[in-house]
Formats: sequence, structure tokens, C-alpha cells
Amino acid sequence: MAYKYCVAENWGKDFIDINEARSFRPSSFPGNVWQIPANNKDANLWVYKVAGTFKTKAEAQTIVDAIISQAQTDYDAQTETLKTQEPYVSLTAEEKTQNDTQRANQRPTAITLPE
Repeated sequence: MAYKYCVAENWGKDFIDINEARSFRPSSFPGNVWQIPANNKDANLWVYKVAGTFKTKAEAQTIVDAIISQAQTDYDAQTETLKTQEPYVSLTAEEKTQNDTQRANQRPTAITLPE
């Protein structure tokens, strides 16, 4: 299946309604990047509904790579204590500030967008 990509800010409830989810099942990626079927009328209408901006696969991959790279840098800057903690542990306020983008001990991995 061929895909298109867009960038759209998810505002929460009704960003994707049940009929849209059944019709084309959008997939989300870091950086508010969304993958939709290339030749689907409902998917194209949804992009306009959410004020999305179409991107080429290369542009979308660049956005995802930048977000992952920043998250990896943030992870690498954490203390060893944060890196070795079990996920979902209670963190102090200072640790929560340091760890606001990633749960403890999970270094982000690269994501390659499907064709």
C-alpha cells in the first residue's frame, strides 16, 4: 500500500473520529507526523479537517529524525540513576523535570517511515 504523510497537531477528542479511524486508520509518529493511505478520499479530507500540511516521505522522515535525535540527546544527558530506574517509578520533582520526555531507562530508537 502506498502512503502519504502530513503534519497535524493532535488536539485530543475528535481529532480522529470513529468513522475516520474505520475508513483509513492513520498512524502517528513523533513530531506530529501522520501516515495515511495515498489514494483515500476520506484520508485526504481528514488532513484538511485537522489543518494538516502534506509532506513528502523525506520531509516527514527528517521531522521524525530530529525529534528522536533530541530525545536521545536528552536521554544521554540524564543521570545514571534515572537511566537505571525501572519504568513507572515515582520520581522526585527535579527528576520529573529532567525526565519529562522519556520514561526512565528507555533510550529512544530510530524510526524509519514505511514506504
